[in-house]
Amino acid sequence: MTDLIKKLEESKKYIVEKIGSRKPELGIVLGSGLGGLGDEVQDAVIIPYKDIPNFPVSTAPGHKSRLIIGTLEGKEVICMQGRFHFYEGYGMDEVVFPIQLMKMLGCENLLLTNAAGCVNKDWKPGDLMIISDHIKICAESPMRGANCPELGVRFFDMGNAYDKDLRALAKKLAGQLGIEVREGVYQYFTGPQYETPAEIRFARSCGADAVGMSTVPEAIAASHMRMKTLGISCLTNMAAGILDQPLDENEVIECAQKVTKSFTALVRKIIQEWK
Repeated sequence: MTDLIKKLEESKKYIVEKIGSRKPELGIVLGSGLGGLGDEVQDAVIIPYKDIPNFPVSTAPGHKSRLIIGTLEGKEVICMQGRFHFYEGYGMDEVVFPIQLMKMLGCENLLLTNAAGCVNKDWKPGDLMIISDHIKICAESPMRGANCPELGVRFFDMGNAYDKDLRALAKKLAGQLGIEVREGVYQYFTGPQYETPAEIRFARSCGADAVGMSTVPEAIAASHMRMKTLGISCLTNMAAGILDQPLDENEVIECAQKVTKSFTALVRKIIQEWK
């Protein structure tokens, strides 16, 4: 048994002691300003991250740093109110530890959400974007180092990291709800500094529609474990250099909160129809 599996088993044992025979089938990661959906989970067991063995603690603004296990739209879910980022000082292996733990608890499905900067000049803050693919140019990978065969193979495919059927479902349901959604490419930057105008021009030339500091490591770990993954970005601000104004983290959280109603309606409908 590898050291990683030992740590995951310790964390799993603690959580199972709290939730008993419940079997989460869908993992949800809620990004900056989007954590309110976690408060709607029914029959919830709430576990602070600091109480879970081997678990990091979230320090990013707008993240409550707790795990919620319960029922949402008829499905057993495990919901992260707050995630971990490389810029917080955590290694990539620590960033994705919760995703691996979800898998160990029985989750085969993963919904990733984030707040992101909008690169596409034809879009606007407040838009929701279904992630079709991502770009990662930083060298560090959460799968670097010895492979853990209990979780996945050494070399694995990323061609359908954001499941095409789930993306089609999300777009169909958004249409039924009258919610306009975009679909595009998310480019990962490690942060914590926002991107420079030159970096945004580079991102646009690479085909990116949005940029952010999360999600991609988690999606990589999920692909390694063959989890079906859907990603949704809330575009909270125009990226650097597009508007003549500095970027502000309060703007990110405020914009995310303004679209909470449509975001929540769409996510609840997706969970309801998730197969």
